[in-house]
Amino acid sequence: MVTEHAMDTEGARIIDGKSIAAAVRGEVAQRVAELVARGIQPGLDVVLVGDDPASQVYVRNKDRAATRAGFRVRTHRLSAVTSQAELEALVDRLNADDEVDGILVQLPLPRGLDSDAVVRRLDPAKDVDGLHPFNVARLWMDRPGLVPCTPAGCIEMLDRSGIEIAGKRAVVLGRSLLVGKPIAALLLARNATVTICHSRTPDPAAVCREAQILVAAVGRPELVRGDWIAPGATVLDVGINRVETADGAGRLVGDVHFEEAHARAGWVTPVPGGVGPMTIAMLLSNTATAAANRRGRTSA
Repeated sequence: MVTEHAMDTEGARIIDGKSIAAAVRGEVAQRVAELVARGIQPGLDVVLVGDDPASQVYVRNKDRAATRAGFRVRTHRLSAVTSQAELEALVDRLNADDEVDGILVQLPLPRGLDSDAVVRRLDPAKDVDGLHPFNVARLWMDRPGLVPCTPAGCIEMLDRSGIEIAGKRAVVLGRSLLVGKPIAALLLARNATVTICHSRTPDPAAVCREAQILVAAVGRPELVRGDWIAPGATVLDVGINRVETADGAGRLVGDVHFEEAHARAGWVTPVPGGVGPMTIAMLLSNTATAAANRRGRTSA
């Protein structure tokens, strides 16, 4: 059966991340409206240090999506020469401000700043990126909490596409704190049998071929070829890589060779338009959850 969020094409079914993200954003907007009706205006504060072009785009998109969903949004733009003490002082002020429900410090930070120290300084209840050690611990203990946005979006895509997780053999390619490790924890919590592949794994292709659910998150363009994929497997491509083209315009590709995966897999996410849109959608969901939890209210 093809769900409303899948494109039925010859070859693998394409999981439509744009459609799923739009549905999540709509649900979040309803949650925000319910909070506002109770006198609670959820607030998201974004901290952007420096002038990295990619970070500028990401923050602009997050601001726009959050505003459309009904959040009060403030962006704090700091220069690239901001000191560690100045950045941490801003985080302290946001932690203490009761109108701030979610704090997002855009990573990576400019060279010379300690991002780990900044993340540890966040109030865990406002850490809508889910990176504070308190939230990481709750994730691995299978306790409710704020979960990193991209991994949470991957699980949401599987659920809304009707793809069963329990009992499946899952392989995660990549062990980053942002994606690889948290998606492994989420899959384990849903009763998958999980293997993590990384740069020291002998013959990762052989391991990936055992996967019924394969998550690629290594940041290497089209590393995963068709012969890495078991027939009928579900492939979630988290990678977003820009590669050069003959005309100089460049194009975006994932960590998976899409055409080869499409010919072999049962389900696959495209790049762009797959996992990417889910990150902002789950950020908004986390912020709504943080607002409801912090202010002593619940929201569906």
